Amino acid sequence: MLLYILRRVLSAISVVIVTVVASFALFFFAPTDPAGVICGPKCTPERLSDIEKSLDLDKPPVEQITSYLKGLVVGREYTTGGVTRHCSAPCLGYSYTLGQPVTKMLAQALPVTVSIVIGGAVVYLFFGILSGTIAAQVRGTPLDRFTVGTTLVIASFPYFVFALLVALYATFLPQSGYHPFLENPLTWASGLVAAWLCVGITNAASYTRYSRASMIESLDQDFVRTAKSKGIGRNRVVYRHGLRAALTPVATIFGIDLAFQLTGAIFTESIFGLPGIGLVTLRAFNVYDLPVIMGGILFGAVVLVVMNLVVDIAYTVLDPRVRLG
Repeated sequence: MLLYILRRVLSAISVVIVTVVASFALFFFAPTDPAGVICGPKCTPERLSDIEKSLDLDKPPVEQITSYLKGLVVGREYTTGGVTRHCSAPCLGYSYTLGQPVTKMLAQALPVTVSIVIGGAVVYLFFGILSGTIAAQVRGTPLDRFTVGTTLVIASFPYFVFALLVALYATFLPQSGYHPFLENPLTWASGLVAAWLCVGITNAASYTRYSRASMIESLDQDFVRTAKSKGIGRNRVVYRHGLRAALTPVATIFGIDLAFQLTGAIFTESIFGLPGIGLVTLRAFNVYDLPVIMGGILFGAVVLVVMNLVVDIAYTVLDPRVRLG
């Protein structure tokens, strides 16, 4: 088990490094003038030179990427406006539009994104798994057909359209906005209710279908029939034996979905005005703020590889039939 985790960690680190190098090359080595774009139409030679030095654009490409990777591990000295500052690891540089460390900006935006995603996950996991489990037990009945039909209707609706309708017409919901959890938990929750419902309802449709299909397959397994033949109660057979095995593929899908939602909450954040990482990165794209863009890309890469690792490990815990080779 330990050797397996070590191999997966090394693989994850290599994926992150390749992603950073590829993204760095795309933005910094492309046939464009990133310093000129950042400097703007009223750029002065002094300002342009300062931007090029702070981005290391005056150095060879290999030295540029080496300096960036070194900053992620041990930090680096960062010079802008003639002032040299130490940027602690993981150093992602400084935003040219706000003049703040990118690491600080992402750290401030992270609780917003996490709050949206985790709250929505609680909603769709609870209702999705519950409705899917019930539908699997009554498959072929009108209740089963109604459940499946409803999920298909919800899944066919574009998410951003659904979220816009909620934001515009669901006036009975509390006004959206982010407030730190530690300041006032009730205010924090009320400002995220609309976002949670949008994320929860749209994803619950998929998880209902996943859970139903997985539960039907699980209830047809030999170990379930054996448990029934021993006289074990129906609810115990369904929820303790059948549901545990059925959760294995659902957990795999959830892990990947969670990673993509953490890196792709931009629609929810934009529509409801929540300053998460997606919205911060989108604004950086609009002004070509390269350090912030690179920080957002790196965050997405790390989240995806970490969640893949977590899913692989959780798979062996949820299903005893799975063994590591």
